[in-house]
Amino acid sequence: MRLPSTLATLLVLFAAVPSTAQESGERPNILFLFSDDQCYETVGALGNDEIETPALDQLAARGTTFTHCFNMGSWSGAVCVASRTMLNSGRYVWSANAIYDKSEQERKAGRWWSEYLKRAGYKTYMTGKWHVRADANKAFDDARHVRGGMPQQTPTGYGRPLADGSDPWSPSDPKFGGYWKGGKHWSEVVGDDAIDFIDDAAGQEKPFFMYVAFNAPHDPRQSPQEYVDRYPIDRISIPKNFLPLYPHKDAIGLGPSLRDEALGIFPRTEHCVKVQRQEYYSIITHMDAQIGRILDRLKAAGMADNTWIFFTSDHGLACGHHGLMGKQNMYDHSVRVPFMVVAPDVDAGRRIDAPIYLQDVMPTTLQLAGVKKPDHVDFQSVLPLLAGQGERRESIYGAYLDLQRSLRTDRYKLILYPRANVVRLYDLHRDPDEMNDLAGDPASETIIKRMFAELRRQQAELGDSLDLSEPFADWM
Repeated sequence: MRLPSTLATLLVLFAAVPSTAQESGERPNILFLFSDDQCYETVGALGNDEIETPALDQLAARGTTFTHCFNMGSWSGAVCVASRTMLNSGRYVWSANAIYDKSEQERKAGRWWSEYLKRAGYKTYMTGKWHVRADANKAFDDARHVRGGMPQQTPTGYGRPLADGSDPWSPSDPKFGGYWKGGKHWSEVVGDDAIDFIDDAAGQEKPFFMYVAFNAPHDPRQSPQEYVDRYPIDRISIPKNFLPLYPHKDAIGLGPSLRDEALGIFPRTEHCVKVQRQEYYSIITHMDAQIGRILDRLKAAGMADNTWIFFTSDHGLACGHHGLMGKQNMYDHSVRVPFMVVAPDVDAGRRIDAPIYLQDVMPTTLQLAGVKKPDHVDFQSVLPLLAGQGERRESIYGAYLDLQRSLRTDRYKLILYPRANVVRLYDLHRDPDEMNDLAGDPASETIIKRMFAELRRQQAELGDSLDLSEPFADWM
């Protein structure tokens, strides 16, 4: 493909810049829009005709979408903690785990996303969900409404709707608190803050870095009734891979004791899944409206032409796929997320299927800011891929505690459950919904052994100490 001349020039320039802040006026503004728990399939423009996401559709039309973006995994049931620690430190999962409790020390030492951009001459802003062990008020020049992991859930928000179809909880009633704690829906507060940031940045000589982090669509999935009304239950479809119960749920940590899974009833019913997905779509559409407000203000402020916009989420969410509700599993609905890049020299309406990790956004922005990639940063800038010059990753690694491991290539996904001694293999070309397990087919033996070898190689490279040799000796 022909490389846009400005982007090509930037790549050459960025390859040579020192780590200190650049005085050139060429540095772009950076707007990072971040959601929580948003599956890759929840954007209208990317193939879901059930959901309304006009602002995200606009980003997809204006920029380039990476269609295969993943989270690497988690050492915690709160997957967002691991995801965000990786994001802000730039470290792969087990290296990020090693510094998690020292995140504030890492920030003080300057080994932190926003600290690098500060030193590069950016004014930094943050609002919304943080959920890492560093001080957001010190990490950013202007931090507002710094939130924890999730809005407070209520006991009536679990195990619903009931088997008889009744439901003691409402997604639009402010009496349940959650997103309405404080008087205004948290997504609207984030939108308001971002608009204030844009107004402030318009009067600055410095370029800006804005970290705009919605708690949505994390549960409790609340939104105004007008948004819920857009999704009548009879319009909501059941996922193709719906199951009443996932067969290995207890052995892999996904039983009723896991908070995310306890949101729905066991066994799952079609009605339960429809209600959960209705509320999921509603809060995403409400969040999308706030993103639309932000984009409108950026344009009105005359700053859109020198701003790189990135949108992604910290992980996906099952919300009824495979009999699961949460994100603590290795299926695409829970590890794969949207990832969009909008900038004047980025191709409009383009799709790139090269696999990336969502945390690749961190070194991408450092490269844009003229910051030499720090030695400890493991993730990779996507600018070469945007320019048609980058090498593709051959595989994507996945992990959850010591209970699950996965390896995903372009064609296949291998999933391992060590405590259950279970191997699963899916042909993603023929079976994108991951429904037909090929592990019992003798014809798959060579594929599985090859993928086992690559997974073990990546374990050694990543510092993953989980020993797979005993439960899976036959595959070694």
